[in-house]
Amino acid sequence: MSTRTWGWLAAVVDVVLIVLFAVIGRSSHGEAASVLGLWTTAYPFLAGWAIGYVSSGAWARPLRYWPTAVVLWVLTVFIGLAIRVATGQGDVDGNPLPISFVIVTTVVLGAFLFGWRALARLVDRALARRGAGSDRREPRATA
Repeated sequence: MSTRTWGWLAAVVDVVLIVLFAVIGRSSHGEAASVLGLWTTAYPFLAGWAIGYVSSGAWARPLRYWPTAVVLWVLTVFIGLAIRVATGQGDVDGNPLPISFVIVTTVVLGAFLFGWRALARLVDRALARRGAGSDRREPRATA
């Protein structure tokens, strides 16, 4: 698979997992399953991810942990939480940023953004060992 293909695939998988994070969060808090509600929950993190995608050059090295996954993770969490605080989302009893939400967000998004890359790298290496795709141009992730 080409680097370009991996770049697009990585972007799609990341976005789907961030939306899944929002879906899980909304359902675990008994919030309505509406498109607008889902967008309101997801867009702060999608904005952080988009900034991370561009600033890390994720399309050029989509499976790398450093800098790709690390930058994506940190900016997705940091910018997402900052936007949520700035827009008044998630206020619990006057606390605009409950530490439990920060921890859950950091852990879950980290698991999502690193986890699928770890699986993809394992599959990629297994295929390379078998000799399947010796003509493939996907960059071997080594970080």
